[in-house]
Amino acid sequence: MNMKNKLVRITTVTFSLEKLLEGQLSFMNNYYEVTAISAEEDLLYKFGNTNKVSTFFVDLTRKITPIKDLKALYVLYNYLKSEKPLIVHTHTPKAGIIGMLAAYLARVPLRLHTVAGLPLMESNGFKRKILNFVEKLTYGCATNVYPNSKGLFDFIVSENFTTPEKLKIIGNGSSNGIDTSYFDPALFSEEEKRDFKKELRIPENDFTFIFVGRMVTDKGINELVCAFKNILKHHSNVSLLLVGPFEDDLDPLLPSTMEAIHNSKKIICVGYQTDVRLYFAASDVLTFPSYREGFPNVVMQAGAMGLPSIVSDINGCNEIVIDLYNGLVIPAKNEEALESAMLRFLKEPGLDIKLKRFARGAIVKKYDRFEVCSQLLNEYRKLSAQL
Repeated sequence: MNMKNKLVRITTVTFSLEKLLEGQLSFMNNYYEVTAISAEEDLLYKFGNTNKVSTFFVDLTRKITPIKDLKALYVLYNYLKSEKPLIVHTHTPKAGIIGMLAAYLARVPLRLHTVAGLPLMESNGFKRKILNFVEKLTYGCATNVYPNSKGLFDFIVSENFTTPEKLKIIGNGSSNGIDTSYFDPALFSEEEKRDFKKELRIPENDFTFIFVGRMVTDKGINELVCAFKNILKHHSNVSLLLVGPFEDDLDPLLPSTMEAIHNSKKIICVGYQTDVRLYFAASDVLTFPSYREGFPNVVMQAGAMGLPSIVSDINGCNEIVIDLYNGLVIPAKNEEALESAMLRFLKEPGLDIKLKRFARGAIVKKYDRFEVCSQLLNEYRKLSAQL
């Protein structure tokens, strides 16, 4: 019997396994004996059952918690020492440092870390120094590091976190690509879209901007809501659809933003949704004014659903969206530029149609999920052959 090599994939929270790596662990399970490691024991167990992969619970946290982190490191080290996997592959900052350190101490041959965004980009002072040190230590323990965008690659090199030789971008970027057969506007009829808009209480002829993601300051929600409020003063036929969870403990929105969200009939807030396709289908343009990203799934999803996007000129976003080809690119943290870009769609008839024409094709060509997974599998095999 041909025994499969063991592959361990680690994220800080199970949500990242479900959304950021959706379908990827099941794909890899055809070639390796895959184990998913994360926090949130019940959710992790459910994920394992759904995706037919083994799981192992480690109590990781997204905050700086030294005592818990040391305990998690000890538990993970013992697990890896006993299981002897060929590959440990980590995602997200906390899983990265704990996972890479434990794998290094347990002498795992291939220690891979994907960088899909760096919170330290928005930090400064003493906290920034600590986060820089943690990042360097993570990369130092890894055998290979995979920034999921060119912007992140360049930033890591410029900050001297590791040598360029240790870095590589898989394919065209992205950690997981997009299932373009699932995110396909052809799956929804005009009648379904009309009915859904009605259900959301969005007037049929309203031009609808949509945001999908975490409702936090870092995603540019304060600027987005302010820009939309200004537009409403002169244009009544617009709506703003907000899809995603609030994170009041980690990165809360301004009280004035929260007040506007709750008090405006034209801002429709639906919370976290497991399936966002109909929300995209009922909208006209994605507004994604984030401060920092790795390689944002939401922008790829919107594109696959045929929507043009307004995005910040930051890594990831400015690689998926080309200005005036499949969307508009604006400076980050700039409310006026965001308002101006949104107004262009209202004032220039046909702009949305022109940009929609290339939105889906741009994603299908470069970021189809099967291709991304296949390229990662090839990387695993190449590294294994070099041992």
